[in-house]
Amino acid sequence: MFQESGLPCLHMTSEARTVSTESRRCPMLTVQPCRGMVDEKFQVIIKNLLPNQEVTLHSLHQSEDKDFWEAFGHYISDEHGTVTVAKDESLGGTYEGTEQMGLLWSLRPVPGSRSALRLRKMNVLTPMVVNISVYNGHLSQGFSQTSALATTVTERWYMAPGVQRVDIRENGVRGTLFLPPGPGPYPGVLDLWGGGGGLIEYRSALLASHGFACMALEYISPGELKKTDVDNTYFEKAYQILQNHPLVQKDKMAMLGLCFGSVITFSMTVYSSVIKPQCCVCISGSHVVPVNKCMFEVFEDIKKLMGKVQENEDKHIVTREIILPIPSDPALKADVGRIKCPLLLVNGTDDQNWATNESAEDIKMMMEKAGNRHLLTVLTYPDAGHLIEPPYTPHFRATNFLLHDMKVKVVMLWGGQTKPHAYAQEDSWKKILAFFHEHLYGSNVKAKL
Repeated sequence: MFQESGLPCLHMTSEARTVSTESRRCPMLTVQPCRGMVDEKFQVIIKNLLPNQEVTLHSLHQSEDKDFWEAFGHYISDEHGTVTVAKDESLGGTYEGTEQMGLLWSLRPVPGSRSALRLRKMNVLTPMVVNISVYNGHLSQGFSQTSALATTVTERWYMAPGVQRVDIRENGVRGTLFLPPGPGPYPGVLDLWGGGGGLIEYRSALLASHGFACMALEYISPGELKKTDVDNTYFEKAYQILQNHPLVQKDKMAMLGLCFGSVITFSMTVYSSVIKPQCCVCISGSHVVPVNKCMFEVFEDIKKLMGKVQENEDKHIVTREIILPIPSDPALKADVGRIKCPLLLVNGTDDQNWATNESAEDIKMMMEKAGNRHLLTVLTYPDAGHLIEPPYTPHFRATNFLLHDMKVKVVMLWGGQTKPHAYAQEDSWKKILAFFHEHLYGSNVKAKL
């Protein structure tokens, strides 16, 4: 997807040359592709080691917040002095087993970093740059004080070449539209993130890289968008802005929501006379707390339930009990029995933020009773948490979170175990893309650029 420049991807250290002179071997570390999409696997291979040599593969990334993140795996070379990450097992480190992308999904803050960090790409116009190095022996610390045998750099992009980024400031609506390259028109996806607020673009940029005109919508933004100004009509206007774009197919529209974005997706799909998507995807969401009023009133209703919030032994906030038990009163949840388009739910069994699995069971029962159960597909991932993101995004069990209305910073428990959560992200992304391809393009059409 990315054309290689004339620059080599391999950078040998002076120390590596000294080692190679002594051993008459020159360790070679390659990562292919050097430049690729974040949801694209890379091949990491080390050659010219000694047979059965113990080495550590280490990845290092500096975030846009200037924090350093690392991951590492312990390997033993084969009889030819080669380590192939896609085939060989890591015997220890931040990941174990045969894990081709463990150097990304097990990234964690380096020792001594600020606590409860979350790694997110805010500027999608620049790549995520990851330094990958190989060290002699099985190391678990002190990488910055140790000479690497070899080092290389890989770039991971959310925007494929040719994708256009367009600021949307129209009719009071704030967002960013990402358009695939080419003449179009393309199916449209309205992308809604959760209650953390702000304008989050990286998932939309990635979807545009797969052939969908995707609009990241901002609808919670302290100090900019007033919650009293954001109601059903705000989402309807956003939907129409996307639908009416000349490069968007008017009759091929979808909605994608995570967490509170799913709450909105359910409500708009059920009740709006304007929003009539051909399919919907709801990640870690619920049909409880219908959005039939402005955001200010919705969040006031949620604040009344804060007495159900729990705190674990680590002082992490657990909010999944807020909507439990799932209410039987139809007025307290979106009437999903009225949904007329295919719906995909993506949940993790260890979601500590939202009662997603209980919600999914209730949604099943409501749709079964209404006769539209055939439209529902549920993906449930054991030991995955709340923040099910694009593939190879590091897992965050608990991170800092700002409760906007209360102006309080807490550590929110999202849940999940790292390896199964990584699997959930990789598998669900493939199935989300396949779902959109099937219902927006046709089952036999693949839109990846």
